[in-house]
Amino acid sequence: MTGVAGATVLRLTGLAKAFPGVQALREATLEVRSGEVHALVGENGAGKSTLLRIVTGAHAADRGVVELDGVARRFAGPRDARRRGVAAIYQELSLVPALSARANLFLGVERRRGLWLDEAVERREAAAALARVGAACDVEAPVRDLSVAAQQLVEIARALRADARLLILDEPTAALTPRESARLLALLGELRARGLAILFVSHRLDEVLRIADRVTVMRDGATLGTWAAAGLSRRTLIERMVGRPLGEEYPKAAAARGAPRLEARDLRGGPVRGVSFTVRAGEVLGIAGLAGAGRTETARLVFGADRRAGGTLLVDGRPVDVRSPRDAIRHGVCLLTEDRKGQGLVLGLSARDNFALPNLARWSRRGWIDGARENAAFLRHVEALDIRIASPRQRAGDLSGGNQQKLLVARWLESDSRVLIFDEPTRGIDVGARHEMYLLINALAARGKAIVMISSDLPEALGMSDRIVVMHAGRIAGEIADMAGATQERVMELATGGGATGPRPGGERVN
Repeated sequence: MTGVAGATVLRLTGLAKAFPGVQALREATLEVRSGEVHALVGENGAGKSTLLRIVTGAHAADRGVVELDGVARRFAGPRDARRRGVAAIYQELSLVPALSARANLFLGVERRRGLWLDEAVERREAAAALARVGAACDVEAPVRDLSVAAQQLVEIARALRADARLLILDEPTAALTPRESARLLALLGELRARGLAILFVSHRLDEVLRIADRVTVMRDGATLGTWAAAGLSRRTLIERMVGRPLGEEYPKAAAARGAPRLEARDLRGGPVRGVSFTVRAGEVLGIAGLAGAGRTETARLVFGADRRAGGTLLVDGRPVDVRSPRDAIRHGVCLLTEDRKGQGLVLGLSARDNFALPNLARWSRRGWIDGARENAAFLRHVEALDIRIASPRQRAGDLSGGNQQKLLVARWLESDSRVLIFDEPTRGIDVGARHEMYLLINALAARGKAIVMISSDLPEALGMSDRIVVMHAGRIAGEIADMAGATQERVMELATGGGATGPRPGGERVN
């Protein structure tokens, strides 16, 4: 349900911004009204981040006008933008983890009685502010102990306390469960009804079409246009973003199946309580389930990142002893972590150095690295995977999400990995890069690789898997082998424990 839009809160006209060697914005025009959710979408590199930084005062535009409530503004910095009613909530939250929710709400604007901090007043006002956004958390709990969803609510409560007129949310649901995402979208609907202007940036187009009143598409540093969300389909939106007909969104290609590549038998450790599955050469095995079901923990047990309490692993039919990631890599098993920035890449190192990290022994002789062979191997994978980099020395942290993911794939292909575990392979990457990732998964399967794909995106799991195992409470609740008849409802039934009749480690097979 949409709100009734009112006066224009934010108007951007003809924004342009260049950085050394890059024209980040060419011609951006946008209008956000009170009482509306206005979505901003586009591929990585389309200019969305630069536009947001100008609106929030982090950058100054080279050309163009920023108007807030009808008055042209040139913010002196983010603090100036906040003071004038612009609040931004990013994927990487700006809270102080060691401080309580209360302290974060009042940071810099503490309530005092004379020289002393008035904690009683702060507690009372903090409880009211958090209740206003539906956050059921202890106001004295350290923020680091709260879920990501609760931390986001603390950020929103802080923005509303500061009388924000414009609330900007950048990929707010990227790290949330489906249930948490639904609650956040419901809250945004309530805030819209109160007259707040909301600029919503997301790669999750289903959410965009569900919550937005209007959608602006950016491409190549310019705004392509603005449309009423009610008149858009997902397919039309994708094609406008990428500038071409995309074809089938999930381009699943069948590959010849071979012998079992990876067999896990009765894996146990942490929340994982007896998980067994098999994935064959040329097969994409999807693993679905709600947050906390044990999907990522299962992957970490297979990769040796977490200690196994029990269970057996076989690679190509032979038992292997995997006690560390080094052991897993030696046996041809790799993991592309869901947190590629925090756990997969060293963002400050170059793309080539990140590629080389687990492979240095391949080019070393008597302690010396053959740089020419290393560089040749890297460039071979760059060409084969179409990794878009300015040079091998470009920082990994400066690459787009899709190219970071390809860089990790290149690393593991050079290690001759036969089993690739993708944990949330398309999280945080745009629709064009998603399509490329799906084609890459097809190509890897065609080469006889075994793919394990953990995904919270049910359409993705259903569209790209040959089989799906569904986890619930640390066990496999069921297996869906007939993908032609598979539905999101069936996956969710198993994921919530509704399809399992008992705590059998193998779960239920659905043919």
